[in-house]
Parts: sequence; C-alpha cells; structure tokens
Amino acid sequence: MDSYGTVNSKMQELEKQQAFSVLMRKVYTWMTMALVITGICAYGVANSPALLQIIYSTPMAMIVLCIAEVGLVFWLSARIQKMALTTATIMFIVYSVLNGATMATLFIIYTQSSIARVFFITAATFGITALVGSTIKKDLSSLGGFLIMSLIGVIIAGVVNIFIKSSAFDFIISIVTVLIFVGLTAYDSQKIKQMLLMAPDADETAQKVALMGALSLYLDFINLFIHLLRIFGTRRD
Repeated sequence: MDSYGTVNSKMQELEKQQAFSVLMRKVYTWMTMALVITGICAYGVANSPALLQIIYSTPMAMIVLCIAEVGLVFWLSARIQKMALTTATIMFIVYSVLNGATMATLFIIYTQSSIARVFFITAATFGITALVGSTIKKDLSSLGGFLIMSLIGVIIAGVVNIFIKSSAFDFIISIVTVLIFVGLTAYDSQKIKQMLLMAPDADETAQKVALMGALSLYLDFINLFIHLLRIFGTRRD
C-alpha cells in the first residue's frame, strides 16, 4: 500500500509539473500573440489616412476607444470565471486590437528605426526581469501594493503635467514609470508562477488563470515600451 501510495503521489506530481509547463507556454503564447496583433494594428492604422481621420480627427472616437479598452480589462478581470475560455480569449484579442489603434500615433511621432530599437530594448529588459521574478527566492508579494500606489501617483503626476507642460517633468515621469513596470514585471511573473504551480492540471479554469497572467504581462510590456520610447525614441522632424 505504501509503495502504491508513493507511486500515485509521484504520478500526481509529474502531472502537475506537466500542467505547469503547458500553462506557462500558454501565458507567453497568448502574450506574444497580443503583442503581434497590437503591433500590426498600430502600423496598419498609422498607414491608413482614412482610419487616422476617423480615430484622431474625431475626439469622441478616441474617447470611445479609451473607454472600451478600460472597460474590457475590468470586464475580463471581473467576469472571466463565468465566461468560456474562448470568449475570454476573443476579448483579449479585441483589447489588443483596440490598443493597437490607440498606439498608432507612435508610428507618426517616432521614426520606425527608433521604434524597432526600443522594442528590442524593451524585450531584453522584460525578458531579464521576468526571468528574475520567476526564479528569485525572495517573496515579492509585499512589493505589489507599493508599486500600484506608486503607479497611481505617477498617473496623477502625468495628469498635472498636462496643464504645466514641463518636458523635464515628463522625462522624470517616464523614468519612474519604467522603474515601476520593471518591478511589476518581476512581481507579476512570480505571482503567475505561484498560481500556476497550484493547478492540478491544465483544465479550462487553470487556462483562464494563464490568460489573465498573459494580460498582466502584456500590459507590463506595453507600458515599458511606451515609456522607454519616450526616453530613447527619436522623433520625426
């Protein structure tokens, strides 16, 4: 009986390890898919005068886009356990499309070569930070609250800077924001790993957790990229 129990326990542990590997691959597959979609949509909109006219010449269109983006994230976060995995995945794709439309201005403001350069800087920064976050022994859970509060502070500072229009202050905000999202990338990577390690198998519920993990890392990457671009990007003449 003891021998049977030991074998059964080892099989369960092996199944959990296999499930974890599958789920982690899904996290980064979904995240990469969303980044590719966002990049293609941003480039497509930036090179379509008709779409640019619709989105950026009509203030209400941009407001609707931004509200739709925020609404989708909150809806997905709050309702994901009550919706089918396919529905949640489609919503994630729709969000990445909308985000691409709002990011089209980056191709208008910055040169394509600097966008490519900063993308690789972002990818390297993100990759190293995610690796550290998922392998470090130190518990980063206490860091999450501090980073979120810091992010709220930066957002408020950004709103204030809309009115004072200080380029130096804007530069400082971008540097602080990069540091915050480096921290959030490490924090989210560790949290996602811990959550997926508890999954007994790669069922739909566990895959939903992986999808939300992909969304979190996608947002970390996008925000890192935008603010690194504001620091290192070359503006068009």
